[in-house]
Amino acid sequence: MIQTHLDGVPAPEHLGAYPRTAWLAFFRQMGAIARSVHDVRGPHFGPVGGPEHGTWSEAVIASLEKIAADLDGAGLDAGDVRKAAAVATQGRATLDEVTEPGLLTGGLWTVNTLLDPKTPEPVISGVLDFDRAWFGDPAADWTIRMATAKEDERTVFWESYGALDRSPAAVWRARIYEARHLGAIQLERHRLARTDAVRESYDTLANVLAGLA
Repeated sequence: MIQTHLDGVPAPEHLGAYPRTAWLAFFRQMGAIARSVHDVRGPHFGPVGGPEHGTWSEAVIASLEKIAADLDGAGLDAGDVRKAAAVATQGRATLDEVTEPGLLTGGLWTVNTLLDPKTPEPVISGVLDFDRAWFGDPAADWTIRMATAKEDERTVFWESYGALDRSPAAVWRARIYEARHLGAIQLERHRLARTDAVRESYDTLANVLAGLA
């Protein structure tokens, strides 16, 4: 595993060794790392290794359809994810306002970072798990979802990353991205046999869809 060849210890195991005031340094670094990744431009929309898509809407709809198929395969209800795909299809024009594909990490957040165990404040020494990397709207990245999830130390993420687009079109796209994230979360929670959490994610997704209506 790559992790065995990188210096550092998993952030979830070591970040708590620092006072919470020191966590600000960690999240500022996260913002800078995300910015450097998202500034990389890709040759197409969609997964780095393909399939390639010519527009952002095609990539988003295809990813939702794949998640729905995976939910079917797991014996889970894929109806809400298919509804999200239908809404995305109707809103192609808004999705296709994104014309330049940036590199998305696919899953970068605290759990996928390593820290130097010898520094007086958190210093990120490595990042892991870019296997779900794809090209598209940086706002669709898992990193952005997590940075906006709570009003705590992570708010300093934006100091190094830059301001998030809050236009009506961007807010609409963010709801589509959240539906996609929740579909993926359903699969992950099912894999971990977290039945109650799977049900919770369905309730959350229903609320997201209500906001898209």
